[in-house]
Amino acid sequence: MNRITPQISVAPQIEPEDIADLARHGFRSIICNRPDGEGADQPSFEEIETAAKKLGVEARYLPIVPGNVGDGDVAAFGKLMETLPKPVLAYCRSGTRSATLWSLSQAGKLPLADILAKARSAGYDMTGIIQRINQRGSSPNPSTATVDAPGSS
Repeated sequence: MNRITPQISVAPQIEPEDIADLARHGFRSIICNRPDGEGADQPSFEEIETAAKKLGVEARYLPIVPGNVGDGDVAAFGKLMETLPKPVLAYCRSGTRSATLWSLSQAGKLPLADILAKARSAGYDMTGIIQRINQRGSSPNPSTATVDAPGSS
């Protein structure tokens, strides 16, 4: 897992058996940003959620199709970050979609340089979405309302 701030870390795909270790490390919530069935070898969100519930860890499903982070997705991620118990682990195939969602959800809350530095320190380059961050996380064209995530994974 890659820590962005004390409240949020992102990670590549997790397995149900990873949740006990995540709970031991203090994670209180999990956000899944990977659609079920994206990869043949990935566990379903239901499997993750069942394992999390057994350990008292909150789990939420906010699937993002690779390369399509919509404005509504950013708003939903931001709302989850406001309401879920912290710290939170968000995951997808590589962690990039989750880092992108965090970065965009922080637009207007943190300076651009801080968003880029925090994402970079966790191993994610968000320079490809600078324009959108500068637009407070919104798509430049509301009719399309999506953006390719850096690396689209």
